[in-house]
Amino acid sequence: MNQAGMIVAAALAAGALLAPTSRARALAMLAALVITPVLLAADVWDTPQLEPLRDRPAAAAAGAAIALLALCGAAWLFARRRWLFAALAVAAVPFRVPLEIGGTTASLLVPLYAVIGAGGLAWIVPRLRRGAELDPPRENGWLERLLAISLVLYALQAAYSGDADKALEQVVFFYVPFTILFALLRELDWSPVLVRRCFTVVVVLALIFTAIGFWEYFQRELLLNPKVIAQNQFQAYFRVNSLFFDPNIYGRFLALVMTGLAAVVLWSRAPRTLWLSAAALAVLWAGLLLTLSRSSFAALLAGLVVIAALRWRPWKTLAAAGVAIAVGAAIVLAFPAKFNLDFSSDKAVDKAASGRLELVEGGVRLARARPVHGFGSGSFSFEYRRREKAPGERATSASHTIPITVAAEQGVIGLAVYFALLLAALWRLLGGASRSGARAAVAAAFVALVVHTWLYAAFLEDPLVWTLLGVGVALARRQPPEPDPG
Repeated sequence: MNQAGMIVAAALAAGALLAPTSRARALAMLAALVITPVLLAADVWDTPQLEPLRDRPAAAAAGAAIALLALCGAAWLFARRRWLFAALAVAAVPFRVPLEIGGTTASLLVPLYAVIGAGGLAWIVPRLRRGAELDPPRENGWLERLLAISLVLYALQAAYSGDADKALEQVVFFYVPFTILFALLRELDWSPVLVRRCFTVVVVLALIFTAIGFWEYFQRELLLNPKVIAQNQFQAYFRVNSLFFDPNIYGRFLALVMTGLAAVVLWSRAPRTLWLSAAALAVLWAGLLLTLSRSSFAALLAGLVVIAALRWRPWKTLAAAGVAIAVGAAIVLAFPAKFNLDFSSDKAVDKAASGRLELVEGGVRLARARPVHGFGSGSFSFEYRRREKAPGERATSASHTIPITVAAEQGVIGLAVYFALLLAALWRLLGGASRSGARAAVAAAFVALVVHTWLYAAFLEDPLVWTLLGVGVALARRQPPEPDPG
């Protein structure tokens, strides 16, 4: 039952992207918004966490009614102030709330789900009530098609997964709501004023998170994640994670914001904006250093290279970046002890990589075992424990290298769709991006995010991916075509 419902939810979300008319997209979106929480409730209804709700159905119904009224109120506000939906959506992206679901604690994007639900209602109701096209016809490109294919394929490949519950959680908590988020963001008119408002919100949040990170560092006290707290007690260094559960996710957010600020510095002509952006960059760089997140440093470097290539001559920029990387690698290899690295054995390398080498090797073995269709969506952790005889503390939900995770779970089929999606996204985002600072920032941030996923985790499970794609698609549609040279 859950498997069929998962496929239906994925198909409906795909319809919200690809349906030919706005009315059809609205119907598909509404159905997806309804069926997704129903699927979740059916999956966790018998768990101990929901026992108070089962014992008091009247109170549960009253709570659901209050939540629905709140969503309707927010939807009414978004319908009249469409920019407010965009601002609150980007503001809600970083915030996760730890909740016990199905016997485990998960950090869920509850504020973002509320914004998506209200924003969806604000977009759906006028298109169903009036029965006429309120929007110009949408021509879906390969990016939209491949996003829809990725979503439906993931749901289909859960049919033979060893951990179908994990796949259901991924679809319910990430794939379906984020598809709706993408669909709503691409429908907005991303004017320079709206872009400026939303980016200001993001920068202010990044500065607040950085201030909290500074407090953690000087107080030697973390607010979240007992695992990181324990690691800091046994290491010579101290990592901060601010209000994020993981220093690497915190570092990812800072790296993307810094990439955007670099675009502002290079494209802005206003001295005040330039100096404020440069000052914010300096503060965020200090905050990023305290995360000690090597994946975030690499992501930032990739983003800055793209920004420079779009602003100046690309081949010269890429050549200079290649030389800088080669020099840096030579220094690290010549003096590994200075960087707390040891290449004397595989075990030492794995330790330097925080255990990721072992995860990558295990993921490669899983991919080789079933190269065509993989072990099924969401199955990496289950199969890794089973086949690698890994204890619970070594289990993980991903290999920390997204292509390997995709290959292990979805085989060559999923890997082909993944790389096709990357190519389609880069083609859409980078084409003509050099003529717009906003488009350059979005394209470079997306590249930075992809690099981070190759070194850490979470691609389509990260709302930042869908946000950047949605905004990037809307900006590309808004930008006028290049003048005819003839």
